[in-house]
Amino acid sequence: MASAWGAKDPTTWLLETVWVMVGLPLAILLRRRFPLSGLLCGLLAVHALVLIVGGHYTYAEVPAGDWVRDWFGLERNPYDRFGHLMQGFVPAILVRELLVRTSPLRGSRWLAPLTVCACLAFSAVFEMLEWAAAVIGGQAADAFLATQGDVWDTQWDMFCALIGATCSLLLLSRVHDRSLTRLPSALKD
Repeated sequence: MASAWGAKDPTTWLLETVWVMVGLPLAILLRRRFPLSGLLCGLLAVHALVLIVGGHYTYAEVPAGDWVRDWFGLERNPYDRFGHLMQGFVPAILVRELLVRTSPLRGSRWLAPLTVCACLAFSAVFEMLEWAAAVIGGQAADAFLATQGDVWDTQWDMFCALIGATCSLLLLSRVHDRSLTRLPSALKD
């Protein structure tokens, strides 16, 4: 990937972009058997860009985050928070699509709560991976963690994922349903 060239920290770049390097080939490999809705593909592309930019600069040093920090007089670069918001927002539609198409939850009142729970579970697992990186890498893991001195960073990250997942479902569920109807009928289930 071009974003590796000149990356601030090559290890952080790899840890942040591995999701794109695994997810894109997987989506391409499964596209005939399990094509994704147009909405989900678009969201995944945007999320991939967020991950690639965060990996290139490290989340704590993304220039756009510095501009937002300076503009609003914040104490820290907010790009990490934005990344975690996206970590809930985009996977919510991914989980929703998988549940609607492969489980009996289509139209169930349990669909939204279980989708949010799945997103929070993923966020918690990601925070445990960050913890493991900190234990293994020590100070070398600081760029990956992007805590920027915030002792509540882990809790904030999971809260941002919760907000992202909830907003995604509130804002996009109907749009997602319409996007799902555009799939060939033999592939909807």
